[in-house]
Amino acid sequence: MNETLLLFDIDGTLLRGATGAHAAALRAAIGVVHGVDPASTALKFQAAGRTDGEIARLILLDAGISAQRIDEHADEVRRETCRIFAETCEADLTPTVIAGMPALLEWLADHGSVRLALVTGNFEPVARLKLRRAGIGRFFAPGLGGFGSDSEDRLALPPIARRRAGDRGRSFPRERTILIGDTPRDIACAHADGLRCIAVATGPIGVEQLDGADALARDTAELRGELEQLLPGA
Repeated sequence: MNETLLLFDIDGTLLRGATGAHAAALRAAIGVVHGVDPASTALKFQAAGRTDGEIARLILLDAGISAQRIDEHADEVRRETCRIFAETCEADLTPTVIAGMPALLEWLADHGSVRLALVTGNFEPVARLKLRRAGIGRFFAPGLGGFGSDSEDRLALPPIARRRAGDRGRSFPRERTILIGDTPRDIACAHADGLRCIAVATGPIGVEQLDGADALARDTAELRGELEQLLPGA
């Protein structure tokens, strides 16, 4: 039986309310690397669905930092963000797990034809630590997925995830890949790679803004229903 690759976003899809220490770590890293006062870096845009690198770039451009300097120090910002987050991340993030998600992931993990991976704007070490502290990291194997540390451009992440999930130099097939996320940017990055997208209205984005998805689920029960229709043998 052919496998289906399910690419899960994190914030708003698997977890909700787990971004405080993450956002603070990114702002602090910007301060360390660029000397920008973290207190002056309040977001003037919606961060949902953006990569960490894109968020840092927008903050820094607004602070008057040149694009060249941003590019030259992007790796430093990433490393500092991950270091600070490792020191400040809450010890227990289980209260932030979307209701019903652990049971859904258990069902998918036991399904004989599903592979689980992540597509998230989080830097990978941040993503992995969040999910470990939330108690669901075991469902997402290392070496798979696409992360904000791979590219600042979210549109580039699904192809990266498919390549990592592929075999013998071939990317995992588009027709057997489904992306699950909670923002219009998740929908856009799925469709840019020719993938189906199930949007979940479990994050900060309203249902009316998710109408471009191939399917819409208002909670994990509806998400399971959609997957039962799409997965072979479900």
